[in-house]
Amino acid sequence: MPDILQAIYNGLIQTGWVEAVAVIAGIVSVWYSRKENILVFPTGLINTTFYIYLSYKGHLLGEASVNLYYTIMSFYGWYLWTRKKEDHKTLVLQITASTKKEWLQQLAFFTIFYVVIYAALSYAKTAFAPEAIPWADAFASATAYTAMWLMAKKKVESWIWWILTNIASIPLYFTKGYAFTSVQFLILLFLAIAGWQSWYKKAAKNN
Repeated sequence: MPDILQAIYNGLIQTGWVEAVAVIAGIVSVWYSRKENILVFPTGLINTTFYIYLSYKGHLLGEASVNLYYTIMSFYGWYLWTRKKEDHKTLVLQITASTKKEWLQQLAFFTIFYVVIYAALSYAKTAFAPEAIPWADAFASATAYTAMWLMAKKKVESWIWWILTNIASIPLYFTKGYAFTSVQFLILLFLAIAGWQSWYKKAAKNN
């Protein structure tokens, strides 16, 4: 255990400013998301653009694609979250829980992305990125793809997928030398649990 703590400490000391800014922006973004605050998107864009660079640099190609996807979906979610009804006061999109049909769609969405990303990363590992970790990177990436898609639609279950993403990302980034990012995902894990509880209550009221 002392060796692990020392490794974390050394990693934090060596953290660059790009990773530090990305981590802080990511935590702030998730905090706003839990509050259903539109600022989730501009702060999230800071996080995702920086992590495209960091993920590519660390041979986490699946995660790089995820952050590119995050960036695109942030603009889409920003649009959906700001749409209002004819009274120009009431938001069109409300927090809701998924139906059984939507759950099946989510599982299919995740499975398709996992298979595609795993196959791509397996090829990359053989061809030019020997340090890639296909199965772990594909899982973290596919769960994140699913979570972001659902968050844009204000679905409670987005938090369940975020929880899975955070659990997978903690050791994944640590093995690549991004200790500060691993700590970020640990914090995000607790925020995701709190976010799920908050959105679950709001969905019950909306229903």
